[in-house]
Amino acid sequence: MAEVSYDNKREELRTYFDRTAVEAWRRLTSDEPVGSVRATVRAGRDEMRANLLSWLPADPTGLRILDAGCGSGALAVEAARRGADVVAIDISPTLVNLAKERSASEPFAAHIDWRVGDYLSPELGNFDYIVAMDSLIHYEGSDIAKALETLAARTAQGMIFTIAPRTIPLTIMHAVGKFFPRGDRSPAIAPISQAALEREMQQRPGLQNWRLTRSYRVSRGFYISEALEARPA
Repeated sequence: MAEVSYDNKREELRTYFDRTAVEAWRRLTSDEPVGSVRATVRAGRDEMRANLLSWLPADPTGLRILDAGCGSGALAVEAARRGADVVAIDISPTLVNLAKERSASEPFAAHIDWRVGDYLSPELGNFDYIVAMDSLIHYEGSDIAKALETLAARTAQGMIFTIAPRTIPLTIMHAVGKFFPRGDRSPAIAPISQAALEREMQQRPGLQNWRLTRSYRVSRGFYISEALEARPA
């Protein structure tokens, strides 16, 4: 998975989340008051995170889970609290350090292995489940399918991830964002329909035995995201 488009986008994301947006993400993922727009994003992310966690086994004790693109760590923390052994990885050292600080005093902290780097790295090992909340939404469909193929080779039971659905409101927001000065922009999302992603997945040899089994969409103001679950047939 070393293609130029993926590597360039990954570096863009690292720069944004590790430098430009650190304070904004710290506040968004805390209990601090935020403006109305960010409040809708916070509520949307909370709903989506709860849904992704609900798709994991009710008792994940002993399961090895990869939180791919863990950000400030809320999903990893909750999965570990329920009994899972979690490898939580993000390309932003700043966000990972924030996540470690927030969880350090928790009794289950030893069940989270915080990492900085690329969640596609084979050095991370094998997993029962992989969860990727909003960490694939910036990539084109072909890159998403390639990433899923890489992850599927190391996943036994299921991959749970989100995409930016191709909806009219999201397409409009995506288009309007292009008019902002480059320095003020967050990394662009890449809306895609479930059907289009399925076609991309069918072209990947390593995903021939995988099927999308369910979906769930969250639409709260400026937060629009769609969860998908993929399982081996």
